[in-house]
Amino acid sequence: MADVTFFADRRDAGRRLAARLPPLPSGAVLLGLPRGGVLVAAEVAAASGRPLHVLVVRKLGLPQRPELAIGAIAEGGVRVLDEGAIRRFRVSPAALAEVELRERIELERRVARYRGDAAPPALTGATAVIVDDGLATGATALAACRAARAAGAARVVVAVPVASPEGTADLGSAADEVVAVLTPARLRSIGEWYDRFPDVPDADVLAALAEQGPRCDPVRDAKERPCPPC
Repeated sequence: MADVTFFADRRDAGRRLAARLPPLPSGAVLLGLPRGGVLVAAEVAAASGRPLHVLVVRKLGLPQRPELAIGAIAEGGVRVLDEGAIRRFRVSPAALAEVELRERIELERRVARYRGDAAPPALTGATAVIVDDGLATGATALAACRAARAAGAARVVVAVPVASPEGTADLGSAADEVVAVLTPARLRSIGEWYDRFPDVPDADVLAALAEQGPRCDPVRDAKERPCPPC
């Protein structure tokens, strides 16, 4: 496999993804999925001139193999389960509840850390553009799509540097469009498509959000005060 098919890092992936995205419609809301997806989305925000927001999701991992998703949760009480995987690996209701409780606590911590007292972005009638650093099983992306729909988004676009055919198919009608720079026939892990794919700390997420300056919401803020160009 040629090196040119790899991304140097999440920032490089974000720049290449920004070049692949069609022009965003007026009022589109850009949503990065913490943590790694925010670094990708920061480059999309810089290229498009859009404010950057976060939509917090958490994978529900198999108890004995946390890297393997058996579902996901998202803001707004959204819950997605892979019933087939749960049956196949014989995950008990008690074990599932334990995983979900742990991830719910972390989800709430991240919402408070990244957004503070600010309200979530207004999505009613808007196009939600959900950005992550890759789409493998599709569990977290599906949860994010459903959260955006529940918040009133009229159209949902998932934008990622690399996507698997299976993950894309599993989104079904939850996403109106999936935009990906690379769509390999086989994707074992997202990290294999990056030269550098380190864990992302909270500090890097906050720094990426701060790059975009004061985050305004054109839909919501226009009702209260003029919103400066973002």
